[in-house]
Amino acid sequence: MRMLILMMSFLLLTACYEDKEQAQIVVPESAKQVSLAVSNMTCSSCGPTVRRALQQVPGVYMATVDLQAHTATVFLDPTRTEVSALTQATTNAGYPARAL
Repeated sequence: MRMLILMMSFLLLTACYEDKEQAQIVVPESAKQVSLAVSNMTCSSCGPTVRRALQQVPGVYMATVDLQAHTATVFLDPTRTEVSALTQATTNAGYPARAL
């Protein structure tokens, strides 16, 4: 029981930190918005994993993930990265994706 409480506390703290991290990001008007269909997302930890993989791609300003819809929305600098880099990043993380 104690382990369950610790795990739930960690997940809650992680979620709060991620919301704070997202709130500080400024996306320029020149950013391109790309939507991806993402496979293999089955639990609450999948979304943050996919989001982190996308945000590590150079040129990505912000990424959000909708676990229910199995999609990700990415705002990127089209002069610095391509959609193929996004799908490669999610695939490498274990979540194959394709552009919508």
